This record gives sequence, structure tokens and C-alpha cells, in this order.
Amino acid sequence: MQLTTVRIEKPEAINFILGQTHFIKTVEDVHEALVNAAPGIKFGLAFCEASGKCLVRWSGTDAAMIGLAKKNALAIGAGHTFIVFLGEGFFPVNVLNALKAVPEVCRIFCATANPTEVIVATTDLGRGVLGVVDGFVPKGVEGDADIAWRKDLLRKIGYKL
Repeated sequence: MQLTTVRIEKPEAINFILGQTHFIKTVEDVHEALVNAAPGIKFGLAFCEASGKCLVRWSGTDAAMIGLAKKNALAIGAGHTFIVFLGEGFFPVNVLNALKAVPEVCRIFCATANPTEVIVATTDLGRGVLGVVDGFVPKGVEGDADIAWRKDLLRKIGYKL
């Protein structure tokens, strides 16, 4: 077995979701879940088929996000993984529950805009995702001013009352 990391390539502000699934109909079901959860959503989706033709299957509503999804899915190359890139102004918090409710979705590895590396194991059979490195190491513990900033931010952007 060989371990490697694959860095997710994307613009800094773009959020993505990386997960694992188990069936070719994932592409259509995830597409439907996203457009039903956030009308007007801009996204790209790619799925690594693990049998048959073993293609990167794809869908979406935004050409740039679709391009990112296809490129990164091919780089990860792990069977039955999927990746969704969300256009600017769309966030995982708005679609994550709908995505997790898709019957063939087995797990979500991450949902982030942070720099991310995917830890991939390669065996004689194929490739699998072991996990992710999402962002950076903590630099300390928040103090009172940091708590106030966090609470203010969440209220400014409408996630808390």
C-alpha cells in the first residue's frame, strides 16, 4: 500500500464538499438534492465510478464549478468518492443536511473553503480516501475578545439571532 496526498485545487473563496457514496445514480440524486435545498444554486459535481467503465461522472449548473469538480475528482481517483464545488455565495451549511439525506451517500469527509489535502491509499485493487487535512493547526485558544468577534460575525451573516 502506498499513501499519498492530493491537494484540492480551487480558488481561495470557493467551498467544496468531499464524500463517499456507493451507486452510479449518485450524480443525479446529489444534483436533485442540491437544487432542491438551495434554489438557484451554482455548483459542479463529479463522481468516481468504481466499476464498469470507471469514469468520472459529472453534473452541475455552473461550467467553472463543473470543471473544478472533474479535475479534482480525477486527481483523487478513489472509487465511489464524489466532490461538489459550490459557486460564490453558496455554502455547505445550506446543503449539507440534504446531501447527507441522499440514500446512497455513505459519508462526508469534509465541507470547507480551507486549503485541503486528501489522504489517499493506493493498493493493487485501486484507491481509497483515508481522510483529509482541512486547514491549519490551531495557534491557541480563543479569549473573550475572540468569542465576542465570533458571535458578532455569526449574527452579521445571519446564522444566529
